Amino acid sequence: MRSQIYIISLLLGMLISATARGQQIEQLPLKSTDAIDSVILKKMSDAQLVGLGAAIIIDKKLAWSKGYGYADRENKIPFTTSTVMNIASVSKTITGACLMKAVEQGKLSLDEDINTYLPFKIHHPFFPKEKITLRHLATHTSGLNDRFPFYNSDSLYVNGKDSPETLADFLRNYFLPGGTHYAKENFINHRPGTFREYSNIATALAGYIIEVQTGKKLNDYSREYLFKPLKMNDTGWFLSEINLKKHARLYQKQVDSSIKRIPLYGLTTYPDGGVRTSVNDLSHFFICLLNGGKFQNRQVLREKTVQEMLRFQFDDAHKPENIAPAQLNSGIFWSTKMGGKRIGHNGSDFGVRTFMLSDLKKEVAVIMFINTSLLETEEAQFFGIYNELYQYGVKIRNGDH
Repeated sequence: MRSQIYIISLLLGMLISATARGQQIEQLPLKSTDAIDSVILKKMSDAQLVGLGAAIIIDKKLAWSKGYGYADRENKIPFTTSTVMNIASVSKTITGACLMKAVEQGKLSLDEDINTYLPFKIHHPFFPKEKITLRHLATHTSGLNDRFPFYNSDSLYVNGKDSPETLADFLRNYFLPGGTHYAKENFINHRPGTFREYSNIATALAGYIIEVQTGKKLNDYSREYLFKPLKMNDTGWFLSEINLKKHARLYQKQVDSSIKRIPLYGLTTYPDGGVRTSVNDLSHFFICLLNGGKFQNRQVLREKTVQEMLRFQFDDAHKPENIAPAQLNSGIFWSTKMGGKRIGHNGSDFGVRTFMLSDLKKEVAVIMFINTSLLETEEAQFFGIYNELYQYGVKIRNGDH
């Protein structure tokens, strides 16, 4: 009987994938996590989520991490905290950190006209004499626009491989009159700096500027200055540089409530959503930002660099006309969420939902990866799981878990 119980427990352990091997940072000792396990598994079942990985960071230290369900449902491969997955718009925070590293090195200025750095010139057709800066790009106040449905078109998402179109070619075609992707609707009728309009393509442009001014592709630059010093050994930007055996399969809920497996894909505008990483690796990056640029006694980014990246850029004197700073504020590719109660970033893409959020005091932070996208009307289910993890983090910090 005992051996049967052991086998059942072992199988359950595979399903919920206990903390992955190779953890780079020590976790705090915890009591039983049965309660949070049952809550997450129930919510996953109700939402039909295939796999989930999460970490809780308490006072800038990893306190808990675990995986649930499957990275590959068809082959019964568990989702662990070492599972690699594209993290969608959470990637913007890594582009932001690269941008600030280049500023730190004197290669870029947040307030210089972007045309100073570009090999081609971008002029806002409604305000051609107004300059656009990297700070505008990084706070989504540039006046540049993601033109839908073009932005979600097949030309930007390439199934099964990295995009064959270069980032430089895409941006030229999108922003220069006469380009194959150009339209006046690629811009909004607001002066740069005066109106907040979330823009993926503006992020892609910032990433390209980093490449131009550093002389290195974004993946190489981030590997040298972020991924290697942060021991993010399973992190990269392209399918071609990732061990695909560790990569989660992706799933998408259909209108008939079935769950369909979808292909992995590459992204032309990779600086806005192309990073592929694990919960383990991303926890190193998040701890570094929350800890003033330091990770394991190594100063990866200067403290003042991180302070500027995370600093709220909007106040009553300097704010977009459509934003109340108390409700939504912005750092450098970093923002408040949930009515101003959290800081960090979320991510959403085909087959992907990710969270990397902390409370304002940086006491309790949560990372969550899910390899299943739901219908738009079901978004609350993701936030429900995030909130359970956050409240569990509060209990850990208070010693009540």
